Amino acid sequence: MKNRVIKVDQLARVEGEGAVYIKMTDGKVVDVKLRIYEPPRFFEAFLRGRDFMEVPDITARICGICPIAYQMSSVHALEDAMGVKVEGPLRDLRRLIYCGEWIESHVLHVFMLHAPDFLGYEDALLLAKDKPELVKMALEMKKIGNDIVALLGGREIHPVNVRVGGFYRVPSRNELRPLLDRLKWGRDRALETVKITSTLEFPELETDYEFVSLRSPGEYPFNGGRIVATSGLDIAIREYEFHFEERHIPHSNALHSVEKGRGSYQVGPIARFNLNFDQLSPVARQAADSVGLKPPVKNPFRSIIVRAVETVYAFDEAIRIIENYTPPDRPAVDIEVKKGIGFGASEAPRGMLYHRYRVGDDGHVLDAKIVPPTAQNLGTIEADLRKFASANVELDREALTWKCEQAVRNYDPCISCATHFVRIEEE
Repeated sequence: MKNRVIKVDQLARVEGEGAVYIKMTDGKVVDVKLRIYEPPRFFEAFLRGRDFMEVPDITARICGICPIAYQMSSVHALEDAMGVKVEGPLRDLRRLIYCGEWIESHVLHVFMLHAPDFLGYEDALLLAKDKPELVKMALEMKKIGNDIVALLGGREIHPVNVRVGGFYRVPSRNELRPLLDRLKWGRDRALETVKITSTLEFPELETDYEFVSLRSPGEYPFNGGRIVATSGLDIAIREYEFHFEERHIPHSNALHSVEKGRGSYQVGPIARFNLNFDQLSPVARQAADSVGLKPPVKNPFRSIIVRAVETVYAFDEAIRIIENYTPPDRPAVDIEVKKGIGFGASEAPRGMLYHRYRVGDDGHVLDAKIVPPTAQNLGTIEADLRKFASANVELDREALTWKCEQAVRNYDPCISCATHFVRIEEE
């Protein structure tokens, strides 16, 4: 046919509402749109005028899957504005709660959202019918992550125990120690997951992406650090907006982020893996080596293995933190309210999450900016769709549609997060 259209009106097995449109003419892709039609929720706008201490609880509501990322980026930015730095056991507890979020989010994606694509199932329910033990294992792994978040955050969804300066309450050693046996079981299952995912059949799609992530000396990135990229970029978080910008795309309610002078880029597990492989724990590095996974990974379909390796790391890091934990003297450091602008970033399961706040003398937020990881990946996802469809035009409509949906799910997009704000201008 001279003209051919691949159209998915509602993407399945992703968080939020989005659609895919690909048009081909004479065997060439002429138009690609990842259309985000979920209504924007204006979180940045209604943070204005709120007391800075309310911000972590409000931003946690942006996402039910990765609320910790929103809380952590917000507290880092606000502590930066107040001139406060949280270190020692309190910072370790922040890494621990992040481990819980990575575990529950990565396991959910690997087994329930992405594995069905590779194994030929339409959804996780059909997968569970044929492979009940595999799904039961995944659910128990995910529950361990949820339990870490509940213990440190007060509840599993939209936690309420995180605050600027630390926590409202910190756990005792006796509260954390019972997690160790379960975490060690989970680490073993995560190692199995690396092996399982490495045996999957991966479509061909290799691209020299511009990868962007945080990097810190001596640790795989969760909380803070510097922003680095494969281009050689190495900047402080507060310099982010000098190098990156958001653009309004007519077919999307989500803004697209680009690196100035370079264009689209990729954040997330593959970016972290490629830029921080040397910072993985020995057991996580060995897991990657055992299946021949080494940087640079350039095929986005192989992100499922990288997520499995990061799950090993999250279990291993949680074990390390609990085994070495000494409760802090106080659950939070003192905060002196003052006027300022603060910048923060952390690594959500889906990639780097940037926050910036301007706070007045009275501690109320005057201005807020939030750049979710999915919004940073949208341009790259569209580029993947264009490249993959161009290379696979011989596939029938059903097969190509399935593979294009899978290409989107490589990124585990959180569409609700991405539709955080849209500016409307009238002339």
